[in-house]
Amino acid sequence: MKRWLMSTVVCSALIAAFPSIAADPVAGKAKYAVCAGCHGPAGMGNAALGYPQLAGRDAAFVMAQLQAFKSGKRESATMKAMVAGLSGTDMENLGAYIASLR
Repeated sequence: MKRWLMSTVVCSALIAAFPSIAADPVAGKAKYAVCAGCHGPAGMGNAALGYPQLAGRDAAFVMAQLQAFKSGKRESATMKAMVAGLSGTDMENLGAYIASLR
């Protein structure tokens, strides 16, 4: 009985600590509509205009870059404005959607 109770407590703590275990690529696709203006609907970018390809990037990389733009660690007035209203969950969802682009 003690093991079961302890297991339940540990699992509950993990769930509380990591509420967003699985990002939602469908929600990310909805947020990506704004990104598509520069990066293209398939995430292929436009190198001639300085818009990098996003398709093929993994979710963790995308999220790290979005966070870096939001915090100012990466400088781009355009991207800083684009990420200003994004929450951490929005960034996770965008990362999941972009990772699905091939």
